[in-house]
Amino acid sequence: MRLNLGCADRRIDGFTGVDIAPGPEVDQIVDLEGPWPWPDSSVLEVRAHDVAEHIGDCSHTKKWECETCSTNGDGVRHPLGRIHFMNELHRVLVPGGTALIELPSAAHGVGFITDPTHKTPWCLSLFKYFEAGTFAHGRLAKSYGITAAFRVLNLQEVEVSGEDSRERVWKIMATLEAVK
Repeated sequence: MRLNLGCADRRIDGFTGVDIAPGPEVDQIVDLEGPWPWPDSSVLEVRAHDVAEHIGDCSHTKKWECETCSTNGDGVRHPLGRIHFMNELHRVLVPGGTALIELPSAAHGVGFITDPTHKTPWCLSLFKYFEAGTFAHGRLAKSYGITAAFRVLNLQEVEVSGEDSRERVWKIMATLEAVK
């Protein structure tokens, strides 16, 4: 299986189109802020273009309210949106499966801050927390609730043409391979 997460109106041949809202290119409606419906190690490839920054923290208002938040009184909370997204991405990918993530950089340009629906900021150095073998992953993953481990095949920031030529927009492009 290959998934095009947050497909909106963009079809990618050979991929299942996934979005939170119905549309002509949407094959499956899924709220990615909750548990993902695909079994462990069932996905060969994921494309996630302009979707990860829309994943927020557990809101406690969704019907899928997580058990940790609703039953655990020790202050532990559902993982932050970025951690949840990366953990679920890793969980569904087969060993060696790949993900191509494209999203606005919160460190450069206006791409992240201009969209009022963006919930989580991303920058290049964030990926070290999910990269197997890095100091940040080795030291902090467990205490942060990170179960994901990836090999970074490509990670770069590129300037893209925006709708408004008066402002600069930078995108992060990451190609990751699941380490299991």
